[in-house]
Amino acid sequence: MAQGGQEKTEKATPRKLLQARRKGQVAKSSDLNAAVLMLAVVLLFYSIKQQQLSSMYKYFSWYLANFTQYRESQVSLMQLMVSFSIYYIKLMAPVLIVVVIVALLINFMQVGLVFSSESIKPQLKRANPIEGFKRIFTVRSLVELAKNIFKLLVIGGITYNLISGRFNELLLIFYATPAMIFQTVSGFILRILGWGGIVYFAMALLDYLYQRYEFQKSMRMSKQDIKDEYKQTEGDPLLKSKLREMQRKMSLSRIREEMPRATVVVTNPTHFAVALRYSEGDADVPLVTAKGADYLALRMREMAKEYNVPVIEQRELARLLYDRVEVGTEIPYELYQSVAEILAMVYKKKSLYL
Repeated sequence: MAQGGQEKTEKATPRKLLQARRKGQVAKSSDLNAAVLMLAVVLLFYSIKQQQLSSMYKYFSWYLANFTQYRESQVSLMQLMVSFSIYYIKLMAPVLIVVVIVALLINFMQVGLVFSSESIKPQLKRANPIEGFKRIFTVRSLVELAKNIFKLLVIGGITYNLISGRFNELLLIFYATPAMIFQTVSGFILRILGWGGIVYFAMALLDYLYQRYEFQKSMRMSKQDIKDEYKQTEGDPLLKSKLREMQRKMSLSRIREEMPRATVVVTNPTHFAVALRYSEGDADVPLVTAKGADYLALRMREMAKEYNVPVIEQRELARLLYDRVEVGTEIPYELYQSVAEILAMVYKKKSLYL
């Protein structure tokens, strides 16, 4: 329920989703990350198992062949440790590289680029044992508990089936050579991880859909929330309407004041109107004394008729004057020719009436 008793039935606005994203709140499944990483590592070990086995065989053969050459001293022990560390790093480097790349890719595919420090900021309520106890018994925590139990049962069942089906084969490793033991045990482990990874991945996809649903549900807003957000971003519609009305009245007052002294009104013909004033004795360049669009343009045409100011339709010139020239300023040089032609038409009409 929202504040004021309104239900949160509306989808989250882009602004709310953006604010949540900045706080690190996104729809994400950690199970999907783990499942993809698990499958990636299994596939990697499947592809490099023979190379790894050959490398381990060569290293231990070298170690056993040179073991007697090492004396019991601190220097020899350090050399042995450094040698083993370098070998171990080389052995695990492909796995670490794949894990890092896959982890970055799967996170990017789920949520894109998200950088937020909100989740690591210290919060006193997290240290409150009462609040922590309440979080244990939320619906979300119960769902997570049920998911974990289900995962254990499914993956445990797969492991049991694989072991029970190959139990006799596993007993033979006590009579096999070290190389055969490694082949058998590693192959068996990879088989368990492979099947477990496939099932885990299918479950993780369902979890991802559930997480998206839960996230969208938690982000829902009431109609009042949307109205409040609109007021914060766009301003109060009633106040904006009053401001527009005040601006319109001020513009009309200025237009009514300037129209009697205007020389001509150039129109578009209905969308724009621009009033020009030119007097050879007062100024060398025509001035824009008033301009308006839509409703104001209509009122300017009406006032022009009221004060016997000529109205001339010039679509392109009216738009240029409206867009480029502010009220009270002279027209730019590049419009001299066009305005001069308009003024010539006005003076010609006036001379005919005289």
